[in-house]
Amino acid sequence: MTAQAALLHGPVLEQTGLFGGNALLLTGPARVGKLAVAWAVAAQFNCSGIRGMSGEACGQCPSCRMLAAGTHPDLLTVEPRATTSTGKTARRKIIPIGAILDNRDDKNEYDIHVYEFLEVRPTFRRRVVIVNGAEYLGNTAGNALLKLVEEPPHGALFVFLAEDARAVLPTIASRSARLSVSPAPDQAMAFALAKAGHDPDPELVAFAAGRAGVLADPDTVRSALADARELDQAIGTGLLTALEAAESLEKRFDPAWHPEALRFVWQPRPPAQRARADTALDALQAALEAYASPSLSFQVFVLGLRDAFGLV
Repeated sequence: MTAQAALLHGPVLEQTGLFGGNALLLTGPARVGKLAVAWAVAAQFNCSGIRGMSGEACGQCPSCRMLAAGTHPDLLTVEPRATTSTGKTARRKIIPIGAILDNRDDKNEYDIHVYEFLEVRPTFRRRVVIVNGAEYLGNTAGNALLKLVEEPPHGALFVFLAEDARAVLPTIASRSARLSVSPAPDQAMAFALAKAGHDPDPELVAFAAGRAGVLADPDTVRSALADARELDQAIGTGLLTALEAAESLEKRFDPAWHPEALRFVWQPRPPAQRARADTALDALQAALEAYASPSLSFQVFVLGLRDAFGLV
């Protein structure tokens, strides 16, 4: 992950490698690679080897090896809960005060809390807290972090990630140095894909649109694109075929990838058709988030698509 960050976002790492403050705010589109850059920053500040051309960590020292293995003792990632305490998909994203303070974690949702994590001295050089989704920090949680951000124990570093800096609490944003993580050129994306051992895939590169996070699981993305094409073709074949394709998609539907894959497949269609199809897709996602019947929701979705494409 850190090597890819250096390949696609080298100029950002050149700046972070010289940073001497307590908090960074990395902003950029979803899946652009902010988390990979944050990991690369954590690697930079704990590396004991020789830095690369962009100031990236060596990748070989004990700290770098532990980071690559996902077992680094000086790194903590805090993000919104994806599921509720009952196991259902969370309807509202939020990072609660319980993620920051152990004594406020009433439901024991977090194994490690920020305050307790930072009380311990670093094993290597610097403890790093990555807040993945800083825009989801509640007021109480954000206020609890202020003291730590201003005077971090043992010189710890905070790295806040957000799609839009305007959605981050002003008290956090104003205390952080802001850097933009921009989409990478298609040529660099294709090179990164090849370097990771994958076959050339122009469609995957086009779908990624410079977002490094798409390359993290190319097989899953390819599968979602194939499912989207299958449904799109079935819509025009006939109602029965479309309903069968919807039933098949329901069983494999991944809210992280399928909606975007569908919109990508719809790109060649006229703008008015795409707009109506987007409305049908939004209605499907809202129904699923409200725990409506998946089978019925996908059937309604297909009917909405046929109407959007003028097939009713």
